[in-house]
Amino acid sequence: MAQAARLRDIVAILEARKHPVPRDVLLNELDVSLATFKRDIEVLRDQFQAPITWLPGEAGRERGYVLEDKGWSSGKLGLPRAWFTSSEIHALLMIDTLASHIAPGLLTEHLQPLITRITLALSAADDTPEDIRSRIQILASAARRRDAAHFENVAQATVRRNCLEILYFTKSRNERNRRVVSPQRLIHYKENWYLVAWCHKAEGPRVFALDGVEEAKVLKEPAVEADKAAIDAMVGKDFGIYSGGDRKWAKLRFSALQARWVEAEVWHPEQTASVQEDGSLVLEVPYSDPRELLLDVLKFGPEAEVLEPPELREEVRSRLRRALSQYE
Repeated sequence: MAQAARLRDIVAILEARKHPVPRDVLLNELDVSLATFKRDIEVLRDQFQAPITWLPGEAGRERGYVLEDKGWSSGKLGLPRAWFTSSEIHALLMIDTLASHIAPGLLTEHLQPLITRITLALSAADDTPEDIRSRIQILASAARRRDAAHFENVAQATVRRNCLEILYFTKSRNERNRRVVSPQRLIHYKENWYLVAWCHKAEGPRVFALDGVEEAKVLKEPAVEADKAAIDAMVGKDFGIYSGGDRKWAKLRFSALQARWVEAEVWHPEQTASVQEDGSLVLEVPYSDPRELLLDVLKFGPEAEVLEPPELREEVRSRLRRALSQYE
């Protein structure tokens, strides 16, 4: 019998009995050795915090194991009833795997207790955790993956609603400046963390990439609460993580070679797409800050063309010319 099944049975036996259960009775019903039984009890106590107590039978009382009543609403520990199906086991494994990849070296310490429990739960499946893991692989994209050293301070200020003093490096301008912000929301986007905050220096909402935060100090002052609707509109309103300025619409044409793949993608919830007679695809998406959109268009090379607006088309043309000049 697998250990997971034995753990379930031990709890079920103790929950079903109103009196202490002698050790010999448990060994007989489980059909295991004393050493195996002791290991199982240790796992239940240490990993699942099961309140299993041994009563020595003093003063004429019964001798055996009991499951103490800790005031659960159901009166049950819940372990046997909450055991996992095969599909749930596989879903838990995906959580385990994704959690270990979402921020290597950043959240591992805090997620480890959860991962330990998930790993233990995986033993309830017919497939061992090792067998399942060997069939799943997550490849990191080429996105930035530098550890955000000040993540904990930023997260603490965001959750506790405190102001935050940061030293921020703006890559596009190659400059550093110190500012006080009121954190509003943490976003994980394309394998990177971003902080949406009210910037007291700019007197408006801004998005900060956490890998650009070089210092972060949690202040005692309470954070300013920005308008939630404004934050919702700012994040995800247009294409990409960055926003600001007037909304515009980009009209993009993709060659027939790429059309079927782009048609299946969601670039933005409000996008429109139409297949042309020659098999090409015309995609229209809203944007306000062109930086991320430019990168996504340029990666398609000759298979993509900006039709509108003229300023976006000219920026792509200019970048392609500069790139070509390096090979001439």
